[in-house]
Amino acid sequence: MARDGLGVTPQSEDFAAWYNDVVFRAEMVERGPVRGSMVIRPYGYRIWELLQADLDGRIKATGHQNAYFPLLFPQSYMEREAEHVEGFAPELFTVTHAGGKELEEPLVIRPTSETIIGMMMAKWINSHRDLPLLLNQWANVLRWEMRPRMFLRTSEFLWQEGHTAHATADDAIAETMLALGIYNDVAVQIGAMGTVPGEKTPRERFAGAERTFTIEAMMRDGRALQAGTSHFMGTRFASAFGITYTGESGAAELCHTTSWGMSTRMIGGLIMTHGDDKGLVLPPAVAPYQVVIVPIGRAEAPLDAAAELAAGLQLAGIRAHVDDRPQLSPGFKFNDWEMRGVPIRLELGPRDLAAGTALMSRRLTYGQAEGGKEAIPLEAAPGLLTAELAAFQAMLARRAADFRDEHTAVVDTWPEFAAAVAVGWALALHCGGEACEDEIKALTTASPRCIPLAGEPEQGPCVRCGGPSAYGKRVIFGRAY
Repeated sequence: MARDGLGVTPQSEDFAAWYNDVVFRAEMVERGPVRGSMVIRPYGYRIWELLQADLDGRIKATGHQNAYFPLLFPQSYMEREAEHVEGFAPELFTVTHAGGKELEEPLVIRPTSETIIGMMMAKWINSHRDLPLLLNQWANVLRWEMRPRMFLRTSEFLWQEGHTAHATADDAIAETMLALGIYNDVAVQIGAMGTVPGEKTPRERFAGAERTFTIEAMMRDGRALQAGTSHFMGTRFASAFGITYTGESGAAELCHTTSWGMSTRMIGGLIMTHGDDKGLVLPPAVAPYQVVIVPIGRAEAPLDAAAELAAGLQLAGIRAHVDDRPQLSPGFKFNDWEMRGVPIRLELGPRDLAAGTALMSRRLTYGQAEGGKEAIPLEAAPGLLTAELAAFQAMLARRAADFRDEHTAVVDTWPEFAAAVAVGWALALHCGGEACEDEIKALTTASPRCIPLAGEPEQGPCVRCGGPSAYGKRVIFGRAY
């Protein structure tokens, strides 16, 4: 906790401590009884529900259907695809006993569902008429985590995982890019994050994938967060699990599959993208309460007026809440809701009622002088606040994008590279060699985050070893979560 026990540790002093202060003080999460586990408290879970609802709607709108697959599956399933089992082996949870007896074969608690879904796809797909098969699952997964951090890296987390099968590689790659675009839209439009969509380098690919695409978001400390990934699996899993279809020629052909996922680590990304030394700053699209009304004084009139105002705002589609806790002072409430990141706070006292107004305070301003409280007419509040919330959402997205751009440097020399990744991202040419990549990470802790899709074609010497660049574009390097 912060040294004074009340506020939060300043970001500039210790960003990790600031993060921990915020997630616990804002009552978003609590540590679970098992190392690396978390209890998501109602305030944090509401953010996930709002993200989930938006993403689920986008997924369904593109023709995907939700299903649910078992949490447990035989260990032998994992072993069918060599790269997949090798990549996940250190993270697996296994069940060896049940009903008081040792099992004949250990069961794996899902770290991801390619294998069990692959088995079902093989049963459900017969002809080309069964394709494409477009599935999505909302679930929890377990992966052993050595260095847990709430929301960002926990042994159990929540996510969605899309799994699809297609007749051709072109169709599967188009699906992979469709999912990536959905994730980027959610991150930018809903999360107001500063992202870069790109392709992972071969070493950073998902275990068993032929190609992996990602959206990388910049946090307020200059580090990168992998906020969503989409994978073209080729025919590897189809071959391992017998996912075939009878083509128009009558011959059996392997399907091309994809998988893609976004998880509760997005909540951590929202916190680190927007938060400040006062606590959370939430985009209105995912704020549990978009407007909090604080009645001033103990008289009934402000309380009644606040309830009436909240009802009017709710009818206009605004998530409004009245803080009528009688045991707390207005000043405490103001600080509490600042900590919790509520976009707009309204104060309503006898003088305000007499004037037919409420005092509005924004959680954050950007690109203008820090504003104070502003009187707004009560009868016009629903329309005014709807516009204010839209402006606040757009402001946060612009702020995040500006911060990303200001902390991304195009570099050609090693000193420039080292200086750039110390505070943000470096766009550099790279040879693609694993030894060179290891050396870069050992010297700077930076790793290749992605090859930006929007990057211009370019060739030249590797920023570290001087060898020829491998990807035909500059690569984003950065320290990452």
